[in-house]
Amino acid sequence: MPHTGVPARDRRIWEHPILTFRRDKKVRFYFEGVEVEAYEGESIAAALYAIGVDVFSYSIKLSRPRGAFCMIGKCSSCFMRVDGIPNTRTCIEPVREGMKVERQYGLAEVPSFSREEAGGEEVIETDVLVIGGGPAGLSAALTTAKYGLDTVLVNEHFKLGGQLLKQTHKFFGSKDLFGGLRGFQIGERLSGMVLEHKNIRVLLQTVAYGIFRGGWVGLAGKNRLYRVRPKAVVVASGASENYLVFQGNDIPGVMGAGGAQTLMNEYGILPGNEVVTVGSGNVGLIVSYQLLQAGASVKAIVEILPEIGGWFVHAAKVRRYGVPILTRHTLRAVWGGERVEGATIVEVDRRFRPIPGTEKDISCDLVLIAVGLTPDTRLFAQAGAVMKWVPELGGSVPLRTKYLEVSVPSMYVAGDASGIEEATTAILEGEVAGLSVVSKLQGLKADAAERRERLLRFLWDGYRASPLLSRARAGKEAVTVSEGEMSEVRRRYPPITSFG
Repeated sequence: MPHTGVPARDRRIWEHPILTFRRDKKVRFYFEGVEVEAYEGESIAAALYAIGVDVFSYSIKLSRPRGAFCMIGKCSSCFMRVDGIPNTRTCIEPVREGMKVERQYGLAEVPSFSREEAGGEEVIETDVLVIGGGPAGLSAALTTAKYGLDTVLVNEHFKLGGQLLKQTHKFFGSKDLFGGLRGFQIGERLSGMVLEHKNIRVLLQTVAYGIFRGGWVGLAGKNRLYRVRPKAVVVASGASENYLVFQGNDIPGVMGAGGAQTLMNEYGILPGNEVVTVGSGNVGLIVSYQLLQAGASVKAIVEILPEIGGWFVHAAKVRRYGVPILTRHTLRAVWGGERVEGATIVEVDRRFRPIPGTEKDISCDLVLIAVGLTPDTRLFAQAGAVMKWVPELGGSVPLRTKYLEVSVPSMYVAGDASGIEEATTAILEGEVAGLSVVSKLQGLKADAAERRERLLRFLWDGYRASPLLSRARAGKEAVTVSEGEMSEVRRRYPPITSFG
């Protein structure tokens, strides 16, 4: 069995040019029987990473080490046993005084609980259920609550805000679109507004695990089960980071760009000292720049295509630091034991085949994977919504009307679950979906209808008209159908359930 001691390191960022991290109250808990210190508000995974723990568990078949990857609860890399409960997603589980945390080896034994031991079950009937507490979900919930609808907002994380909480760049646009504010400031503002609404019930650390016939949605909280029957559902479940196939891709220190952002910008923990980034889209460029700001050294940004994928302004920032952006290159292998120690990159030809003799070894302790996202649309598929594979949107997404209603009646989609774009469009789509729910449940109110049409005109004729967003626009056009066409889709492919 591998060594399980606690390293004596501190990866926390104590000085940052933009961010200030609140570390007011210390929390002490036990890791592998050893008392360790964290700070209130940190996740277990973040707290352990901060003190130098790279390995959270070992794979089931080959007992290979597993470390942090996505840091938002979408993968299994941070599964640990917490107070005897296995398969706990420690990246979205907060530290608590005196808790006991252990690594997992192999296949975990699933403990048996009765419904009573799990806190019982509560039946909820509500106007609107919003699934997802990121920019789209927050916007949708605020919109439905504004018109007096009883709204339940479900979020897997122990705090609201989603991916906004780790975005430090300033948003472009007007004040209505939060222009001039940084992403985490927008997240804090939207979250605060939601928590102030008396007709929004927020269920944190709660998973929507299933949609069933009769218009029922199953939720599982930390200490209670819920059976919800809403009149309408808005699913804003976000997306998960894409992976790459290469030798050593499971070694701790191979991390998604969003996972690094979470550690660095949300918790103030440096993900690595020497970095190789794979992918030169906006995310790869922005996170590389943020790593430089936090004190890391970015050795190279590797891009398999012949040109940089992101905006020039973001590429210029990292180039000013002297970081090479190597187009027509890819990652061949990563090596290391229980932590990345280096990577091998290689040049590719016009058909993306490695060119023998062009291999180059780079010493590093973090390999950042920034190769796109995949929409999380499992709930739509489970409900029997008609899906379509759209490469421009990142994968399989539900067919929808321009008002964002899918083929399941009174079920709506918004944000990255509708196709990968960015936070501004997620906020706008969330409001459109919310206004569509209002129109469905309360009738077509003049002010709501006017606001919805204005938002749609801005989205389609203004924001998405930019050449930089042509790919996303083409993808959204491919899955948007008229009301008449949607009626025919429902006739030919009836869903397994409906709401209302």
